[in-house]
Amino acid sequence: METRNRSILKAISFRILATIATFALIYILTGNLALAGLAGGIDFISKLVIYYAHERIWNKIKWGKANQDRA
Repeated sequence: METRNRSILKAISFRILATIATFALIYILTGNLALAGLAGGIDFISKLVIYYAHERIWNKIKWGKANQDRA
């Protein structure tokens, strides 16, 4: 079972990488630094929360875990 701190760090590290990609893509497509920053910020916060919740839900599901107790 993963700890909450591990789930938080995984969510943050993934979001940093994904937000850089979003920021770069928006900037390349529009040439607008402010728009790219706004999109990156909204993307980072909203998807960080969604990813963390997703990780915590999957952490409670025993299916597919290698070290699960066998009955």
